[in-house]
Amino acid sequence: MEQTQTAQAPLSEALKSHTSGTHERLDRRIMEFEPFGAIERYLPFLRMQLRLNYATASLYQREQLKQWLPDLEQRGRLEPILQDCADLSLPDEQIECDRQQAADSHPISDAEAIGWLYAHQGSSLGAAILLRHAKKDLGLSEEKGARHLAGHADGRGRHWLNFKQQLDALPLSDEQRGEAMKGAENALAFVFANAETLMPLEL
Repeated sequence: MEQTQTAQAPLSEALKSHTSGTHERLDRRIMEFEPFGAIERYLPFLRMQLRLNYATASLYQREQLKQWLPDLEQRGRLEPILQDCADLSLPDEQIECDRQQAADSHPISDAEAIGWLYAHQGSSLGAAILLRHAKKDLGLSEEKGARHLAGHADGRGRHWLNFKQQLDALPLSDEQRGEAMKGAENALAFVFANAETLMPLEL
């Protein structure tokens, strides 16, 4: 019965229900590292975000996805995070390493890509709290070092609501919805794996 209810729910709600446990676990893991305790701890966090943005960058250019989600191209955040890396003098070899690490993680189907985009776009809501930490604890801002955490000019809530409404209007089959769930879970698993690699916890 629970599966039937999830299948009948709007896509955005089904994705939220499917990934909530993984998302909470990821949030705890990131904050356990205390990425705003010092710039030296923020840089691995920035690299984790860079890998996610490299992994999703091509999705914002896919023709089918742009037809489904008309403002998709404007939602990508790779350029701001690359500017953050430049602000904080992240070495070019580390940036290239992160690009290569993300190269093989692209979702194959457009439906699976929807799940990746859901996970990526959803992170902008929680970024409001992260931005406050970056400003207060590290002296960063939307103009230096924390550009990728900045909200949209329309407001985070409205920007996210518009995205969810677009998702819920997609004419996906049950099979495609399943692929979207898989994509969202894979995206969060990708971030978690890179958090483990880049932000090891002290014993």
